[in-house]
Amino acid sequence: MRIALFGDIHSNLEALQSVLADAQLQGCTHYICLGDLVGYSADPVACIELVRSLDCPVIKGNHDEQAAMSGSLEGFTDLAAAAMDWTRRQIGEPDKAWLRSLRLQRVIRDFTVVHATLDTPHKWGYIATPGDAAASFTYQHTPVCFFGHTHEPFLFSTGIVVKKKTFDQVQLKPGTQYLINIGSVGQPRDQDWRAAYVIYQPEALEVELRRIPYDIATTQRKILAAGLPAELAERLALGK
Repeated sequence: MRIALFGDIHSNLEALQSVLADAQLQGCTHYICLGDLVGYSADPVACIELVRSLDCPVIKGNHDEQAAMSGSLEGFTDLAAAAMDWTRRQIGEPDKAWLRSLRLQRVIRDFTVVHATLDTPHKWGYIATPGDAAASFTYQHTPVCFFGHTHEPFLFSTGIVVKKKTFDQVQLKPGTQYLINIGSVGQPRDQDWRAAYVIYQPEALEVELRRIPYDIATTQRKILAAGLPAELAERLALGK
């Protein structure tokens, strides 16, 4: 079994299509989406439709939650709020109802998936430090938990102390717990513009981070044509 885990798509259709094409070439048999299908870029409806067509487990992200609501965008930056206000106007009620129905976390087989943190998933906090990870490990009841939200791929592992490190490929050790950030499909923030996702082989206990180039120029043109802030197009090439 080869499971493709992807998330933080943020309405970037070209990046999502490239990730799914690569996952197929890599022989992935199952797909799991860790949320934030929408926000920032110009193809929210197409990204929702493509993910829904996979008929796979999908976790709710904070942008998914806001897209299905109305009113205040408290907690969003001005840039994110401008994009979300536009996004809300693009999505129809059936897709908004589907976004509202998504769960905040799930246990699948012998691993957990969540968008933000395990201790307070509804508050949309970030797992960025060993202290943050330690709080989530307290609520983790499986050997592995995959998450997103920070747009930066890295992992935390337990031992004498909680450790943080980057990874490309990792062989998981029995008896150790892991929190693994799968990076972002549509808006990486680790100074690498390429789309990121993870392939997990549970029987072999192997995790591989993959970075996939995509047609970024088309994504940028769509953002500008939609009247979204130019900075949303510019930052994609910088990986930030």
